[in-house]
Amino acid sequence: MTARQVLVVDDEIGIRELLRDILQDEGYQVRLAENAAEARDWRQQMRPDLVLLDIWMPDCDGITLLKEWGSGGQLTMPVVMMSGHGTIDTAVEATRIGAFDFLEKPIALQRLLKTVNAALKHGEQLPKSDVSLISLGKSAVISELRQRLEQMSLITAPILLIGAKGCGAELCARFLHIADTPWHILEESERLTEAPLDILEQVRGGLLFIPEVADLTKTEQKGLLLLLAKAEKYAVRVVCSTTRALNRLAAENQFDNNLLQALSVATLRIPSLEDHQEDIPDLARAMATLLVETNEAVYREFDIAALNALRNASWPGNLAQLDSAVRNLMQTSLGEKISLEDVNRVLQQFEPVEQPLLNGNAYLNGGIKLDMDKPLRDARDDFERIYFEYHLAKSSGNMSKIAESVELERTHLYRKLKQLGIKTR
Repeated sequence: MTARQVLVVDDEIGIRELLRDILQDEGYQVRLAENAAEARDWRQQMRPDLVLLDIWMPDCDGITLLKEWGSGGQLTMPVVMMSGHGTIDTAVEATRIGAFDFLEKPIALQRLLKTVNAALKHGEQLPKSDVSLISLGKSAVISELRQRLEQMSLITAPILLIGAKGCGAELCARFLHIADTPWHILEESERLTEAPLDILEQVRGGLLFIPEVADLTKTEQKGLLLLLAKAEKYAVRVVCSTTRALNRLAAENQFDNNLLQALSVATLRIPSLEDHQEDIPDLARAMATLLVETNEAVYREFDIAALNALRNASWPGNLAQLDSAVRNLMQTSLGEKISLEDVNRVLQQFEPVEQPLLNGNAYLNGGIKLDMDKPLRDARDDFERIYFEYHLAKSSGNMSKIAESVELERTHLYRKLKQLGIKTR
């Protein structure tokens, strides 16, 4: 079994080394940090099983560092505070912020070992690091988002989250989820038609998250409306999200107007990454730390130029796109540090490649070729074939969804597919 890792943070060398010797004799791996800066570096590189953290340090006190880890989503390990000037008020403040316990110096040996053992057992129950709403950043935009979500957590009405693709709707839904209660993402939307009340029974007392309600068929929308009407009886909080203008879809008779009214009671716009670009460096580091802790990549630090490049880049795919870029950088960079050149290399890989016009062949997105020398009718059939095959793949062959997406009656749709020689399931 791998030895537990303990990080000791104290500006007095004698105390650091004494604690190291005692804990190593007990079979623990011990890392030492003489100040908050070194402690931050260690936390970036690993998730220790326990931190012994001195309160009084010259560069940054332990309480401030504890708050920093908490607000950054990195307080996922037990922390025991230490001080030679301990007071009841300080101990209460530390535990309120998230410390597991408080040791007063000089620390008695038996008290130390008992506290360490209890803290490690407590740490086994804590969640590992994750990119969460807490770690989205410290900007005013994200602070306001958290405040509004905290307000919404007090109401029982269904909540509609509105934002661009990849902006973090699921993170917001998880923020509203109460620990130790059921959490469910509805991925099989057909269940709304077949048995909406069975879904509520499954999630009784918890939170149901429905991503992209605009993709629901008309019958699934009716099922969701019934589910919303019964949700309070089952004590289920329902959170939906969308990237589209539902009022416009309702005006075009593509979205149930009654469902729109039910979802309009409590709505919240989620900011895009471009609305809080100042948070990108911290976000990138948090994503990198998660990859290290899940053993998906070795630790690499970002240099300042690399972080600036990430902050100034365009992120139309929002958090999802940034996460993919960070994953790519952590897993393919060769140096100990991720450099500006690494960032440019990864970002340039996703720039659109100019497709030339050769011998009368026009290239569509993804390199699909159309023969421009064909008669108009034949060229149009080629395009429609590509168009409908795309929608078939996108909807996994669900003809109701295809009919709604392309705005054709199902009878007309079947006739068109047969005319183009496209086989359906």
